[in-house]
Amino acid sequence: MLRWSQTLLNTLREAPQDAEIVSHKLMIRAGMMRKLAGGLYTYLPLGMRALRKIEAIVREEMDRAGAQETLFPILQPAEIWKQTGRWETMGPGMFRVRDRKEAWYVLAPTAEEAFTQLAKSEISSYRQLPRTIYQLQDKFRDEIRPRFGLIRGKEFIMKDAYSFDADDAGADRSYKAMYDAYVRIFARVGLKAKPVEADTGDIGGNFSHEFMVFAASGEDGILDCQACGYAANQERAERKAARVPYQTEAGAAEPVATPGQHACEEVARFLGRPVDQVVKSLVVTIGGKPVMALVPGDREVSLTKLRRIIGGGAVAEADAETVAQVAGPVGSIGPVGVTIPVYADRSLEGAADVVVGANREGFHLTHVSLARDAKIAAYVDLATVRAGDCCPKCGKPLEIRRGTEVGQCFKLGTKYSAAMGANFLDETGQPKPIVMGCYGIGVSRTLQAVVEQSNDADGIIWPAAVSPCQVALLLLDPGDPEVTAKAETLANALEARGIDVFLDDREERPGVKFKDADLIGLPVRVVAGAKGLAKGGFEIRRRTEKESAIVPPEAAADAIAALLK
Repeated sequence: MLRWSQTLLNTLREAPQDAEIVSHKLMIRAGMMRKLAGGLYTYLPLGMRALRKIEAIVREEMDRAGAQETLFPILQPAEIWKQTGRWETMGPGMFRVRDRKEAWYVLAPTAEEAFTQLAKSEISSYRQLPRTIYQLQDKFRDEIRPRFGLIRGKEFIMKDAYSFDADDAGADRSYKAMYDAYVRIFARVGLKAKPVEADTGDIGGNFSHEFMVFAASGEDGILDCQACGYAANQERAERKAARVPYQTEAGAAEPVATPGQHACEEVARFLGRPVDQVVKSLVVTIGGKPVMALVPGDREVSLTKLRRIIGGGAVAEADAETVAQVAGPVGSIGPVGVTIPVYADRSLEGAADVVVGANREGFHLTHVSLARDAKIAAYVDLATVRAGDCCPKCGKPLEIRRGTEVGQCFKLGTKYSAAMGANFLDETGQPKPIVMGCYGIGVSRTLQAVVEQSNDADGIIWPAAVSPCQVALLLLDPGDPEVTAKAETLANALEARGIDVFLDDREERPGVKFKDADLIGLPVRVVAGAKGLAKGGFEIRRRTEKESAIVPPEAAADAIAALLK
């Protein structure tokens, strides 16, 4: 039994000004955590109890799926990160430190290299595969703008797991086992988390799913199909795109003066053409090498899709000098006559009589046929998907919703094992790189995501499985020996059943206790007061209900246990 009088807990009537979203405000106000510095938070006793319950569920489901727990150092040598190239590509978001001998280390933002290094030293034969290992450990990322409390901090707690298999078929089975475990974990902690197709980002690999919690405060755009269930991060989402309706040849390409017109909308108005008949051209560098991407003028190029399709390193829009060298002045460029590779959105396949930049200031080309006048390396999915586009699976309109990622699964393939020499000998004695998968859950982020999804105007509404305690027992007359004795007896009976009790034994007014109980949000509230006991018993109600029931002391434990079910 936890007693308020012995607990480090102070609730706040108002949230600090820098708390931007509901969950951040409530976690602070309810005394679950306190800010130490930007992106750094201290967990207080009630917050820690909820965090530990989430961790316990994660461990149970990881073990159930056949994974085994380990613990890796947070401080990792730079050498293993240099082997994979991520010492350079992770950029300023990775904390780098030097020891007294001037050797470089990393405060791990993730752990692919360390896990791969262990596999390299411990796994040598196909007989040792498959294996999946995991850890719960702090991670560090130098966020440019820490925000939303635990949702985006510089330090956070992550469960990261890695699977090691002999082939793709085995890796697919390991991926499915972890995917299913994630579904169970988020259901058990009380989150409505939806798996969506996602980009692999800095982690890399062949494919990935994010587990998203939908919320108005979410940082990610999710394209969601209510008809068939398809869902994907906006970076990754596809659409069923009809080919462009303008496919009639109209003679040779012709330069037209377009003075001062640069944006596709401006060019379309100037020429009296629909904006989707003006082709948007963008020069992008991938691994330092320029390529051109084409989409209809009313669309945006997805750099994420371009990187995934082409590969080869970091992707960024080219600067004006680079654009001028490979095409022409920014705002007047197009694919005709350029020597760099050109990739076009698949909706442009067959497009004719379109407008493109002429690669000279103040001019565009009309009557262009992409197949005839330009050298297109490939027609691929390049455009960012938006609300109203057709679902790639069923063709129904897609909706865009906001979401927060709480977990992600990656099929890595051999990206890390090949780079670091993590090989095994197959049945014929031939060395092969281990096929890997990676699976992360933001444990501390999940804690706050539960609050973001489960609250009302009065405070938090904790799901019973992860609530700091399951019962708030409000002792209204702590100076009354009879009331105190009955409250203690009930608390002990509940604890004997495995039900956690938080006893509010403060010398405070009832109204203060009621408000604090709603703010903290434990699943069941029990009021023990002289007046209530005189009327027949304890006042008992769920946090989600407004009306209480009077239950005799001898039946109270059974009634509370039933409510928690």
